[in-house]
Amino acid sequence: MVIERFKDRDPRPIYRRLAERGRQMPEGLQYIDSWIEPNFDRCFQLMETGDLRLLQQWILGWTDLVEFEIVPVVPSKLTRETVHATPEL
Repeated sequence: MVIERFKDRDPRPIYRRLAERGRQMPEGLQYIDSWIEPNFDRCFQLMETGDLRLLQQWILGWTDLVEFEIVPVVPSKLTRETVHATPEL
């Protein structure tokens, strides 16, 4: 999960660049979906990759407009399977 904080809570420069250049994502980094708070404070993006360096590479192209926080997440289904497969100690 990528949590983005728009500089000055202004999404316009981000959407302008997105329209001009696209997401600028390296091959192997997959965008799943995103959600934005109504006050434009934060955007939550679900991304997927097996190589975290690709995430770093993508972030470097946007740091002038966005501050990033990366939160590794596991799908609930996989977590449930792990919990059920793990014997109690």
